[in-house]
Amino acid sequence: MNRPVLPISSLSLKLPNADRSIETYRLAASRTFPAKLEGTLNRVAFSAAHVVADPLADVDPWLTAAIDWDRTIAFREHIWDLGLGVAEAMDTAQRGMGLDWPTSLELIRRSVAAAKARGNALVFSGAGTDHLAPQDANSLDDVIRAYEEQIEAIEKVGGRIILMASRALAKIGRNADDYATVYNRVLGQVRQPVIIHWLGDMFDPALANYWGTENLDKAMDTAVGIINANAARVDGVKVSLLDKQREIDMRRRLDKNVKMYTGDDFNYAELIAGDAQGFSHALLGIFDAIAPAASYALSRLSAGDARGFHDVLGPTVPLSRHVFRAPTRFYKTGIVFMAWLNGHQDHFVMVGGQESTRSTLHLVELFRLADQAGLLSDPELATRRMTTFLATRGIAA
Repeated sequence: MNRPVLPISSLSLKLPNADRSIETYRLAASRTFPAKLEGTLNRVAFSAAHVVADPLADVDPWLTAAIDWDRTIAFREHIWDLGLGVAEAMDTAQRGMGLDWPTSLELIRRSVAAAKARGNALVFSGAGTDHLAPQDANSLDDVIRAYEEQIEAIEKVGGRIILMASRALAKIGRNADDYATVYNRVLGQVRQPVIIHWLGDMFDPALANYWGTENLDKAMDTAVGIINANAARVDGVKVSLLDKQREIDMRRRLDKNVKMYTGDDFNYAELIAGDAQGFSHALLGIFDAIAPAASYALSRLSAGDARGFHDVLGPTVPLSRHVFRAPTRFYKTGIVFMAWLNGHQDHFVMVGGQESTRSTLHLVELFRLADQAGLLSDPELATRRMTTFLATRGIAA
């Protein structure tokens, strides 16, 4: 359990470097993590899970999403086995970036049913306005109706809500009052407390100037005011700004009954660990790729072993920073590449054809960092698959 299996690895492969040279790379000693949660957790931790594309569907990938439902739900079972929650139909699943609303709702329906079948495993699902094209939003009422439609559909299948940021609202919302009007109306109708998601424009450029201003300090004032005024209807807030100090500042200003869920894929280890004034829970895209390590690290933290927590989670941060490097919106390619390397799917094909959004060298560095953090669950399989991938890029074994 979380110990080197071999003093050194006998595995190696040829990897390209930035100067176009080829090196023989020898893998690091591997680490093993439990396949199921051992112990308990004292943080609520969600993985924003990806979808597995159907590589044999006869569709145009840029236009139509084809999902392998069995593999997609199997991956959620893997997340639940590790004691983590699933944040469903979020941007990690390419929501609004290949995955449309009708397909998202089917995904939500299947995930909620699977969660109920195993005793109400933790799943919250994204409700947004993505079926309303921003150019078709002419009023705040249009945005409110779009939110209401998705919330009603998710609640009808028994789902809990993550209230996603709205591209339509970003287009027509002019000031703090506009955002307060929309959020107050929507929050006044939900059946159970929701998670509010503040997604920065590095993840989605269409969300620039969210909360009615380009000034992040003023934006935070607006967000905190709306959330605290509706605290009874808000379970928590997920902040995805990749700015740890802003998250800490916001966390300290929230109503005591509202959780902070870190969405900071650059600094999550220290934010989850927290300080004397508090800590963040987690709702992270990177937890898709590092779920076994994240689960084990969180169990060590719950057991009072802060050193063990950092020993496991700390080495994953360089990988996460690489996966989420600018242009950050392309991070999903690295997430799915990791799922393929680790055997959760048999192919490296993505909804929307987004397997093409990262370079060969980017994915090679991802392999190195994953290996060095002990995140390749089956190093032999990962090495074979990496070798196969490189062959398609002209790199002979």
